[in-house]
Amino acid sequence: MGAVRLHHRGRLRLIGALLVGALFGSGATVFVLGGWGAGSQLPFGALAGDVPTPPVKAPAEFRRLVDAYAILRDGYVDKQAATPDRLIDGAIRGMVSSLDDPYTTYLDPEELKQFEESLSSSFEGIGTEVTMIGGKLTVVSPIKGSPAEKAGIRPNDQILSVNGESLEGLSLQEAVKKIRGPKGTKVVLEIVRSGMSEPITITVVRDTIPLESVHSKLYDVQGVKLGWIEITSFAENTAQRFFEEMKRLDREGARGFVIDVRGNPGGYLEAVTGILEELVPREGILYQVEDRNGERQVYRSKLKGDGRPLVVLIDEGSASASEILAAALKGAGYPVVGTPSFGKGTVQVTRDLTGGGSIKLTVAKWLAPDGTWIHKKGVQPTVAVKQPDYFHLPPLTVEAPLRRDMNDQAVAVLQKMLNALGLPVDRTDGYFDASTEAQVRAFQQQEGLPVTGVVDGATGTRLSERLYQKIKDPANDVQLKKALQVLAQEVRTRAAR
Repeated sequence: MGAVRLHHRGRLRLIGALLVGALFGSGATVFVLGGWGAGSQLPFGALAGDVPTPPVKAPAEFRRLVDAYAILRDGYVDKQAATPDRLIDGAIRGMVSSLDDPYTTYLDPEELKQFEESLSSSFEGIGTEVTMIGGKLTVVSPIKGSPAEKAGIRPNDQILSVNGESLEGLSLQEAVKKIRGPKGTKVVLEIVRSGMSEPITITVVRDTIPLESVHSKLYDVQGVKLGWIEITSFAENTAQRFFEEMKRLDREGARGFVIDVRGNPGGYLEAVTGILEELVPREGILYQVEDRNGERQVYRSKLKGDGRPLVVLIDEGSASASEILAAALKGAGYPVVGTPSFGKGTVQVTRDLTGGGSIKLTVAKWLAPDGTWIHKKGVQPTVAVKQPDYFHLPPLTVEAPLRRDMNDQAVAVLQKMLNALGLPVDRTDGYFDASTEAQVRAFQQQEGLPVTGVVDGATGTRLSERLYQKIKDPANDVQLKKALQVLAQEVRTRAAR
């Protein structure tokens, strides 16, 4: 079944959460804040029957809706407000919101157009996927290398306001509209992060986000050559690119592979299925799909023989299609290293509406090979490994210079950054003491900045840049190190049989 696009009326597309890119200036699941979306095409046509074309004749229970429409259209005091399009849009949104499902949404014609435009090789935005959890706009994952990631946005961050405007009470689409914008413009986000006593402020400069979804590298672990393949999203050509990189690494002598889906918000189900069909050994189960009637379909691998030595890397930013991959390989007995994944176990499709717009609705659950539903729980790693605490530090926001004897949350962030960068201080409670001042001076000197002991905007920016570089250095990636160790041991064990 070929790739499915929203503008092909009546055809289906599996969607995940919402990407903040084009719309957001990021990407989206439903309409994308900047990217193609955290969703996937549906490879199983049977579910199409669960989303019937609306009947020509309205059912009897629509009488109340028709009455309400007529009363508001003909009687509301403000004629300009009670337009037919506005009333119909409101009615549709009301029906959708009554289901209390963050993954079932309505896209008006403008939102649908933006989503379709985002189905490209690149987009403009901040580069993060979001969803609505408990009424809060919540980050699923920033795209690798995106402005959002570089600015310090992390999975599970809750966005409270945009450019000083509260998001309280807004729908997912309404919140995303506040964040999107053209390349080169700034957006200021107020964020709540677990472990932080107060909200933090992050400024992101929107940019063009290319969607190259596969990256690879060859590692040598004590004489054993191992391939690392990172999948940042499951786009239309991801399966093809994955196997191109696997073959290239094979030619270079790789004896096993780490498949890294950390921070991967999902993508086309067809793409992850195409990968799994050639990895899961002995025609094993990839996943199951359970429809609204409780009926299940089982999807199996095409690989008849034994598989290659593999290890999967996941984290809290691995969602949707990434979790399908992790659950399938875990079910086949492969190690999964990292932290529990996001926990999205539902299947969405989109249906176009007569006159414009579209509804994305949940039509099924996807289940792990053993029938487990990971929704709101995530895939649990077989080897649990957390990154160092400094991986989760927010950027250093310097609204006013930080100096001696100040007591502030920003100072606490500063102190933890200094520790992470090898400039130890005596305390990390937010009080700017003598040891903090001394290490600020040391940092400024080594960076060629004015040596004042005071953290201004330039020093704060340089500290954030240096910490980001340290985080992106594979030498400091303890999860990757562990995955390579586990894989090397698996290769040796197989060789000894």
